[in-house]
Amino acid sequence: MSESGLRQAQDKMRAKGVNQAAIDVFSHYYGELEGGATGLISEDSIAPLEDPAKLADTEISDADGAAALDKTVMIKLNGGLGTSMGMDRAKSLLTVRDGKTFLDLVVDQVRAARQATGARLPLLFMNSFRTQDDTLAALSRYDDLAVEGLPLDFLQNSEPKLRADDLTPVEWPADPSMEWCPPGHGDIYTALLGSGTLDLLLEQGFRYASVSNSDNLGAAPDARIAGWFAQSGAPYAAELCRRTVNDRKGGHLAIRRSDGQLILRDTAQTSAEEMHYFTDEHRHPFFHTNNLWWDLEALRKALTERGAVLGLPLIRNEKTVDPSDSSSPKVIQIETAMGAAIEVFAGATAITVGRERFLPVKTTNELLLVRSDVYEVDSAGRVVLQADSAPSIELDSSHFKKINDFEKHFSNGIPSLRQATALRVDGDWSFGSDVTVRGKAHLEGSGTVDDGTTLGN
Repeated sequence: MSESGLRQAQDKMRAKGVNQAAIDVFSHYYGELEGGATGLISEDSIAPLEDPAKLADTEISDADGAAALDKTVMIKLNGGLGTSMGMDRAKSLLTVRDGKTFLDLVVDQVRAARQATGARLPLLFMNSFRTQDDTLAALSRYDDLAVEGLPLDFLQNSEPKLRADDLTPVEWPADPSMEWCPPGHGDIYTALLGSGTLDLLLEQGFRYASVSNSDNLGAAPDARIAGWFAQSGAPYAAELCRRTVNDRKGGHLAIRRSDGQLILRDTAQTSAEEMHYFTDEHRHPFFHTNNLWWDLEALRKALTERGAVLGLPLIRNEKTVDPSDSSSPKVIQIETAMGAAIEVFAGATAITVGRERFLPVKTTNELLLVRSDVYEVDSAGRVVLQADSAPSIELDSSHFKKINDFEKHFSNGIPSLRQATALRVDGDWSFGSDVTVRGKAHLEGSGTVDDGTTLGN
């Protein structure tokens, strides 16, 4: 049955116009799925990463940094809709602060880096078919953004969701678009190759790529890291941060015992029985930021030699075809993680960076923080911490998870959090204007925090 399922899936992809490289990659993972691959990485097969290089110890001249940045392209993963926050368009179009969206701040960061260093520094977005139109429309007002001869985006591939019972492509006439899914951000390599973007970048004289999520406001262009990567001669590098108790869910790098190769292990690749190892910030003290650096020549060589199939570890993602309908057919989505490519490249490395390089906004908890006076946006579009450390935020998901509900509860303004250490809200609370939080504050029940109130301790 699964052989027929693969053929049906391939035919469906060809009919949709999916390029052959993406079909070949999907077929590879279909075979792994059929063979029962789980993608799990056992604790006894790895050793912790103990002493990676530190950016703080690196000396790079301004000239060397600028020269490396001039050969670098910024690539932002931009395929997400922000559905977990109740959005139905590109998450990067969400207003972060001061009337600017993620997209606006990313553009500000790139423009500032160009001005400071003289680097060409193209900005490329990997969009999905759901985010492409809105994103390009928003970028159209920046007439100085595109670098001559290069596009502003390339498109992530699509693949069929597979029925969990027989591995055939699922059919869902109620909404045929739900029959398709992205292959995870590990598809970026296939998409770069299949779209012709990788060859185009190399033809234009670019050698390096700095890659990150569009919702990570900390991953701004950095000439110092670009210079370090160029001087390292490594084909691939990952940025790491030191873990705290709040980072137990993030993926981490480790050393594969069988060959000494750096690899990435994520939550989906860890069995329930071994999650206590995964979440131990002392055993695995560095987390993976998903900020990556590639040598584009090394990447093309690897893709060419492997027939576009890098062979990243499979992630088997089980869902229902309609995520909002638990009674709809169960499906398997074949996915891979972009950062897992570290195991493909001999000589791949990592560098520990400051926490300012990792400022993702995945939930309204984090959105509240970046909109507050805990952060300010500097002239280079960087979001800069204004306190010794950011407070812990826990907003009741029943009332604050969706962006419309969040906006309604804070319609009178965001509280001052610069003097706070923790804010926890359990229940339905709305906030008045000029509210200040000092130390720890915990609200329970429901009500309104009056204008000018000071909460805490």
